[in-house]
Amino acid sequence: MRTLIAMSLALMTAVPAVQAQRRVTSPDGHAAAEIRGHYEGAEDPVYAGGTWIEISYGRPLKRARDLWGSGAAYGKYLNHGAPVWRAGADISTFLMSDLPLVINGKTVPAGGHTLFIDLKEHNWTFIVSDWQPQQRFNPGDKTKLWGSFGYTKDKDVVRTPMTLTTLPYVTEQLTWEFLDMSNDGGTLAFRWDNVMATVKFTVPKE
Repeated sequence: MRTLIAMSLALMTAVPAVQAQRRVTSPDGHAAAEIRGHYEGAEDPVYAGGTWIEISYGRPLKRARDLWGSGAAYGKYLNHGAPVWRAGADISTFLMSDLPLVINGKTVPAGGHTLFIDLKEHNWTFIVSDWQPQQRFNPGDKTKLWGSFGYTKDKDVVRTPMTLTTLPYVTEQLTWEFLDMSNDGGTLAFRWDNVMATVKFTVPKE
């Protein structure tokens, strides 16, 4: 009996450690908005006919790090030697839209595009690119990107300044989200640490 009790206690102690080892350090993230639909049904209404705009990305945690740096070193830590930042972790941040988006007067066609940020102190540039992401790291594949390694400007669709706001609080886990959405457009918003960076977009008239 004592042996069984000892084994049970050992298993109970080991389970949290095993779970911690299996925990992903930068979990997958997903942000979504659906517009131009309508509700059908009176008793149990269902939203139908909408069009989707979505972002998938890796969600690293701050973990008490100095994320940005300063001066000539600003952004270098997050870039990890790449020319721009993947604006997330691991796989490239990916935008998927059922309809075209207009950003700073330029049209991003419907479909899938990678997102990057060119980090400069007090001056972030939002980049929408036609580079496609690798699902798993493959250094031999030069036709797609892992993160932002191998990024080049020739596939850029849009480059535009982001509006930067210093927040009165710290966001621990990197977050992309949609703000102020309407049938005419909205705002893409990035939050991490005490920074929020935003880009407005519109959608073509119906």
